[in-house]
Formats: sequence, C-alpha cells, structure tokens
Amino acid sequence: MTDIYQSPLSERYASKEMQYIFSPDMKFRTWRRLWIALAETEKELGLNITDEQIAELKEHKDDINYDVAKQREKEVRHDVMSHVYAYGVQCPKAKGIIHLGATSCYVGDNTDIIVMTEALKLVKKKLVNVLAELAKFADAQKAQPTLAFTHFQPAQPTTVGKRATLWMNELVVDLEDLDYVIGSMKLLGSKGTTGTQASFLELFEGDHDKVKKVDTMIAEKMGFDKVQPVSGQTYTRKVDTRVLNVLAGIAASAHKFSNDIRLLQHLKEIEEPFEKNQIGSSAMAYKRNPMRSERIASLANYVIVDALNPAITSSTQWFERTLDDSANKRISVPEAFLAIDGILSLYLNIVDGLVVYPKVIEKRLMSELPFMATENIMMDAVKAGGDRQELHEAIRELSMLAGKNVKENGLDNNLLELIAADERFNLTLEDLKKTMDPTKYTGRSKEQVEEFLAEVIKPILDANKEDLGLTAEINV
Repeated sequence: MTDIYQSPLSERYASKEMQYIFSPDMKFRTWRRLWIALAETEKELGLNITDEQIAELKEHKDDINYDVAKQREKEVRHDVMSHVYAYGVQCPKAKGIIHLGATSCYVGDNTDIIVMTEALKLVKKKLVNVLAELAKFADAQKAQPTLAFTHFQPAQPTTVGKRATLWMNELVVDLEDLDYVIGSMKLLGSKGTTGTQASFLELFEGDHDKVKKVDTMIAEKMGFDKVQPVSGQTYTRKVDTRVLNVLAGIAASAHKFSNDIRLLQHLKEIEEPFEKNQIGSSAMAYKRNPMRSERIASLANYVIVDALNPAITSSTQWFERTLDDSANKRISVPEAFLAIDGILSLYLNIVDGLVVYPKVIEKRLMSELPFMATENIMMDAVKAGGDRQELHEAIRELSMLAGKNVKENGLDNNLLELIAADERFNLTLEDLKKTMDPTKYTGRSKEQVEEFLAEVIKPILDANKEDLGLTAEINV
C-alpha cells in the first residue's frame, strides 16, 4: 500500500515489458547510446575525437549515476544538461565532446522515436499471438452451426468459427497498418535548434557533404534506415498522431470482440474464462460477469479518445518549435501504449480460455431454424405439386402465427406443425423435420474458415513464428 497516486495502467493492466520500454532507465540508457553514436559519427567524419574517449563513453553507457544527475537537475533545472554533466563525471576524458553540436531534442526526440518503435514491435508481437490463438479457436469451431445475428435479430445461421474469422480479419487490417507505421518510423537525426544543422556546418567548417552524412550515419548506428528529411527543432508531431491512430484502430477491433463476447455470454452460448475462486458480484453470488471483456471495452474507450491528444498537439505547434507538446506528449503516448498492451493481454487471455456451449447454441438455433428453413420447405412443397405464390403467402401467414405463439404466449416455435397440418403443402411433419439439419443453412462458413486460415492467417504466423508462444498474464 502506498500513500501516493499510482497509475492503474502500471499497477493493474500493462505488462512489465511494456512498462520498461517507457521507463526512465530505458530513456536515459538510450540517451547515452545516442551520445555515443554522435561521437562516433563526428570522429569518423574527421573531428578531433579519440578512440579512448569513445571507449570511455561505452564503458559507462549502462551504469548511469542517477544520483549525480538528479542533484545537478535541482541546480540547473534542465534534464538533458544534467545527464550530460553526470555522464561527464564518469567520463572525464570524454566530457568535453559529449552532446557536441547537438540540441536537447537530439536525445529527447530520437529517443521518443526509438521507444515508440520498440513499443510498436511489442504490440505487433502480442497482436500476432492473439491471431494465433483465434486461429486455433476458429479451426476447432469451424463447423459448429450457430445462429447469426443482424441488428442483434436472428438471421441466417453461420458457424462459431466463421464468426471468429470476423474478429481476426479486423486484427489483420490493424496488423497491416501496424507494419506500415513500423516501417515508416524515421529518426529525427541531428538537425540543431531550428532544423538547419547550422552548428554542424560550423563544426565541419562549411563541409556540406559531411553534414549531410551525420544524420544517416547516426540512424544506421541506432538501427534505422531513414531519417526525417526536414524538420524544425523536433520531428513532426504528426508521427505521434499516426502512431496513436494505429493503437486506436486496434482498440476498436478489440472493443468489437469484447462486445460480441459479452452478448454471447448473456446468451449463455460462449463464456470468457472464469476462475474457480473468482467472484462475479458482491451481492449476487451466482453471477459470472464478463469482467475481462468489459475491461477491454473500458480500456479501448480510453485509447480511442486518447488518440485525439497528439492530433491536437500536432495542429497547435508554432513554427520551428513550441514546448506545449511536452506535458501532453509524455502522458498521452506512453499511456496509450500501456493501455493497448493491457487490452491485448486480456484479448489473448480470453481467447485462450473461451468456453463454448454447443447444446445451448443448438437449442437457440433450432428454435429459430423453422423460420429460416421456409424457403427450402416452400421449394419441397412446389415439387410436391403446390403453387409457389400461394405457398409463399401461406408460409407468411403461418410464420406470423408461430411468431405470435412464441412472443405472446411463451410457447415453443410450432411452425413445422402448422405447415404439416396445412393441406396446401402436402408435407408430413417427418418430411419437414428432415429439413432441420443446421449444416444445410450455414453456406460456405466451414470452407471460408479453412480458406481464411490457409490463405491469410498462416502466412502471417509463418512470417512471425519466432514471436509465437506468448502466454497472457493478467494482474487482476
């Protein structure tokens, strides 16, 4: 127990792995890696920097003297210069060339790009694992007939597996967007205070060719093949907008899945995992609330709304740089990632433990199937000598009567009995019951599942097989 506020995203929802990506330790270690990349690049392009200085920087890249940096920041009120100072204390031979020619955004903005890229990769890993679990579920349930709904009203049957492919297809669209954004992430490079690289032009005595190489050489050392072609002091904040829009898309897909599971759990057809000692309600001991799906919905709403933050920030930046992005950015971006991380962990956990109740599914489907079989019944009656137009009207009348019996009188659907008793159809109840095989009405559902898994999902899983096998751990 603590007496200060802690973010529920860290305490309850996000994984330790995602939390570390946005941790101060990750940030400041990345700063030091960037300072080493800058010094190496400047040395390789001819500045008077020695191997000994580089070696000293590398020796202390991970053992950060946080106490020194913290004390220094109290004095100078500048986080970057405090860490430059602290690094210099550990590296006396190199302290004079740390951060040479750079502005604060060299470490701040490049680190943000690096951190977001790593976070996007973790999101992709989790999303691919959700697809893998959904693929197993869809394959196992590909032939299980179930009542489909449009407008949450009974419609033509589908299969449980086919419905799962709808959830998967939305995630495939998200994965395509995710891959595009990861592939388009560009470092800021080292552009200087207004993006003109004037300080580097001074360092390299007017040699434009060398200055042009600075950005690409740093990017390569940091694992990137692209840099922002032009910038002010910062990378364009539209990058943050693009990144959070992808996360919002994933959140929307997960929300839709959670809605379906909550509705299916209400129908008692499918349930999310419910642990042996789990309590569904403090008052109603019998309840099994779909709390994991509800949590997905709740977190998804947060991410979808949070995507507005970087869009507003991007639109209000003035000229080459203003600092009204800082406070918003350091909250909205990490917390969107922490929330989507929690969402995908919940998604994976739910799919891994979904419980299907075929008997309940069959009972509901069979109660509605006579209505859905009327086209086939009418065709059989025409073959037996009936008039198509007359039979269509008769079925309409009898369907209304059967529906009234169900809705107003609470009786079972007796449409088949009503048709069998009508001489115009010339069909026995036994004849009619032969039409009540649900598999006759699911179309190509089973085949569509098989084709989707083989043609769309398998290539994705094959391409990401090294990331598979993830298990979801949820805290509460």
